[in-house]
Amino acid sequence: MAHFLICTIPIAGHVSPGKALARALAERGHEVVWYTGAAFKDVVESTGAKFVPIRSWIDYSYPDNVPKEITNQRNRLQGTAQLKFDLKHFFIDVAPGQVEDIAQILQSFRVDVVVTDSFFLGGGWVSEQSELPWAGFGISTLGFSSRDTAPFGLGLQPSTASIGRLRNRFLNGLAQKLLFQDLLTHTNQLRDRVGLPPSDKTFFDAISPFLYLAGTVPSFEYPRRDLPPQVHFVGPLLSSLFLQFVPPQWWSDLQQGKRVVLVTQGTVATELGDLVIPALRALAQEDVLVIATTGGIEPEDLQMSIPSNARVEKYISFADLLPHVDVMVSNGGFNGVQMALAHGVPLVVAGKTEDKPEVCARVEWAGVGINLKTKSPRPQQIRQAVVKALNDSSYRTRAKEIGAEINRYSTSKIAVTLLEQLALTKQPILRS
Repeated sequence: MAHFLICTIPIAGHVSPGKALARALAERGHEVVWYTGAAFKDVVESTGAKFVPIRSWIDYSYPDNVPKEITNQRNRLQGTAQLKFDLKHFFIDVAPGQVEDIAQILQSFRVDVVVTDSFFLGGGWVSEQSELPWAGFGISTLGFSSRDTAPFGLGLQPSTASIGRLRNRFLNGLAQKLLFQDLLTHTNQLRDRVGLPPSDKTFFDAISPFLYLAGTVPSFEYPRRDLPPQVHFVGPLLSSLFLQFVPPQWWSDLQQGKRVVLVTQGTVATELGDLVIPALRALAQEDVLVIATTGGIEPEDLQMSIPSNARVEKYISFADLLPHVDVMVSNGGFNGVQMALAHGVPLVVAGKTEDKPEVCARVEWAGVGINLKTKSPRPQQIRQAVVKALNDSSYRTRAKEIGAEINRYSTSKIAVTLLEQLALTKQPILRS
């Protein structure tokens, strides 16, 4: 039996993949402690892991814990400026508090491997301090730099032409020397506070040198000739945060023979006027059944009459719903996209915040859906894209191909086997 400490940012999209890992490790007889936000205590304990709460930094599993001035400042920003703001305030500034809390955990719990999501800096810093082996798991697309890709966050697809390689070299240099240099300087100031030397690695390049579990399949990710050898594709780390799914009263409507369109904005970018409301209006006259999720907002707060062909819920279990879905309309949340593809469901995506430009670009690149390249599409844009995705069989064919590839991966078994190897050897686990 080995001892694993899982650390996740207290956001649903970071916790959900961790749930798959924690459960698989516990089922193999390992002892698992999971450090994350208090709102996820029941989810953590449902896996067989022991829950430890955040104490030394803002637990934003409860959004009201975030100071209003931070939220207001963030909402005034867009694009790369908002991405940098998020990185600084929600992922970098909290790292010293993460280190402090983990140090307390290590006083009472023997740890063989620290396992963190790819946006959780503190685990890597503790590994540097203590020489504990550290593994990361991806909660989004691959973000670290490559000569074959543009910098993370721009949403640019790869190009095999010589001009594309020149573009990548120029943009990667620009990102490191200008775009993210201030964040690196700030990060090194915080590293100094916890007794660590300065690093030349930007946020997205600070991956574990021991093991990185890429939570997707190669066909959904841009090819990289310089992929680090400790990166292993394990397939999507899919799980539901529902502890028990109770079908809503309308569930039998899924059997009425209409094609089903799922509309979702996830749980972070939940301004319903961006996608959910335009989609409901766009599809109101179409011969489809629309299922929309609000990400926690009460359906009656939509400030519109819900069309007769629509059913609206705060949350819904995608694992239970997606077998009935013909097209998913999404703002590009990584886990939702991976779950749709696991069920062979094509996509219409419209997202420009957080990591969503990268996810949306890959949806288009992989041929599994239509990228509207905006976070606020017009109803007409949505209607045309959904009709095309429903009627152009190429999208469903490609989605089913990637779905078949996903289903060939025994994700939990692969991931746990790699983590067990790391716990045993304490050495980097490299691809053969």
